[in-house]
Amino acid sequence: MKFVKEENAEKFNYADTSSVLEYSIALNEKNMDFCTNEINGRYPMEGYCSNLECEELCYILEGNGTIHKRDSKPINFKRGDIIFINKKDIYYWNGNFKLAIVCSPAWSKEQCKLYKEEDFI
Repeated sequence: MKFVKEENAEKFNYADTSSVLEYSIALNEKNMDFCTNEINGRYPMEGYCSNLECEELCYILEGNGTIHKRDSKPINFKRGDIIFINKKDIYYWNGNFKLAIVCSPAWSKEQCKLYKEEDFI
């Protein structure tokens, strides 16, 4: 069993619109990790993002927003909803909300790919 206190989690801002509290560094597990992310606006701020290695299970802790998967209709969500994101899904978030995310295997910044709109032309 492992235990990580909130004060031992590390805070990162991956964009002006995203504030992440990352527990995985202290947790130090390869198969799974956990973070919370507060998004205010659009993330990424332009284009799309994708995780090349992880599946992500997201629980909306507060607020509401929309997830825009490339080549699909946007999905609106609110507090209490869950969203499962397959590895290699290409999407962006928009709204004002806080979510908890469990990733398997454990997330790393190197797995995250950002796309520009022109990448799909």
